[in-house]
Amino acid sequence: MTAKTPDVNSFASDNVSGACPEVIDAVVAANVGTANSYGDDEYTHSLESQLSEIFETDALVFPVSSGTAANALALSAITPSYGKIYCHELAHINTDECAAPELFTGGAKLIDLPGENARITAETLDRAVYGSGNVHHAQPASVSITQACESGTLYPLEEIAAISSIGHSHGLKVHMDGARFANALVALDSTPAQMTWRSGIDVLSLGGTKNGCLAAEAVVFFKPELAEGFRFQHKRSGQLLSKMRFISAQLKAYLADDLWLRNARQANAMARRMSEGLAHLPGIGLAYPTQSNEVFVRITSEVVEGLRSEGVELNHEELDGSAVRFVAAWNTTSDQVDALLSVITAVSRRIADQEG
Repeated sequence: MTAKTPDVNSFASDNVSGACPEVIDAVVAANVGTANSYGDDEYTHSLESQLSEIFETDALVFPVSSGTAANALALSAITPSYGKIYCHELAHINTDECAAPELFTGGAKLIDLPGENARITAETLDRAVYGSGNVHHAQPASVSITQACESGTLYPLEEIAAISSIGHSHGLKVHMDGARFANALVALDSTPAQMTWRSGIDVLSLGGTKNGCLAAEAVVFFKPELAEGFRFQHKRSGQLLSKMRFISAQLKAYLADDLWLRNARQANAMARRMSEGLAHLPGIGLAYPTQSNEVFVRITSEVVEGLRSEGVELNHEELDGSAVRFVAAWNTTSDQVDALLSVITAVSRRIADQEG
């Protein structure tokens, strides 16, 4: 009989974790009494003020229920149907959103670019932009970067600023997919303003669901003129929820008293613990540097099968089937990390001994 293994689903994604108590309490509190519908409530109005204070600028905020909706809607505001959206080839908008950006923009063309550690560079973007004014070409319109990246790595502030500068020089609007925005923020020890509009970001998809919320994201505009008409897109997409107070209440609690930052620090710390435990095991190698709450490792097929024989289910689809991803969440504990490491260590060493 094999030893009982930890629930590997707790490391499959930060989407599988529950919501944190403060968020649940906020939803319960918002459930008392009545409130105006379709975003005309005190929670949603207050959320916009709260985020404007956090980002140190007057921001326009539109809560939505999913990251896909946030990304697709944000891009629809800055990209016409005949436009080009530049992004990394591994970007979530390119690989995991079922053509939602193309649908919401009315047919804009995603131009996927290569780049080490799932990051594009300003130089690569500069070389890729062409066709402006040529009626035969889709028109350069926007560039999207992810922070933290799909690889778990981070854009330093100077890289964000360089990409934004090149993008703006070509007339592009700059979008940031911030599904794991808080994880990047604490890892870089940056302020929200420094990592966004002060570095040239025009519109942000601010994530909360992966870091302790039930289902709460927001599209945040740092240039009000870019949001002209967006309220109609918000409604038309089905994201102007009738009881919006329950989305806004989640985000307000998430942002209050630095909860979002504490949650992210815990997740990042647990990912580092796992990364350090995995780095020197036989048959296992880090695919990317561990800079936020995701750990990507290359594992031999023998180790994969050994782990499965121990009851550990693995998603072996990362990097076209050559890597496994482990993700720490806001509520991941050191005991959980150590338990999984123990199983992986035993399997990898057993296989190494058999091969030796």
